[in-house]
Amino acid sequence: MTVQRMDNVAIVVEDLEAAVAFFLELGLELEGEAVVEGSVPDRMTGLDGVRSSIAMLRTPDGHGKLELTKFLAPAAVAAAPQDPPPNTLGLHRVMFAVDDIDDTVARLRRHGAELLGGIAEYEGVYRLCDLRGPSGIIVALAERIG
Repeated sequence: MTVQRMDNVAIVVEDLEAAVAFFLELGLELEGEAVVEGSVPDRMTGLDGVRSSIAMLRTPDGHGKLELTKFLAPAAVAAAPQDPPPNTLGLHRVMFAVDDIDDTVARLRRHGAELLGGIAEYEGVYRLCDLRGPSGIIVALAERIG
């Protein structure tokens, strides 16, 4: 048996509304929202009494999906440190290809995003940057040059 596709990446957030607004500004499309609870999420997570609000977003090409989850019960547990550096073990970042990195960074700053460093050029092919978004999520942007 082989993997058919990567279905989605799920990220736990503190403020679901703010996180959805951030990713909508980035250009993702809202596919749907729901509250999930009961035996299925309990069994999947190994937690009891799971109740969470989720928002499923998709990239404009329809291939990539991002699930944003706000735990209502049990309460989410904060990572330490709260905004871990990019070399922390575990999920590093989520990267998106964009048409105009400068415009995208400016728009995301209005949603609280902060560049971790600066915008860098890679071998004359890409302009790249990492920024920190809602709930400390590191989002990378890539703009193909030319």
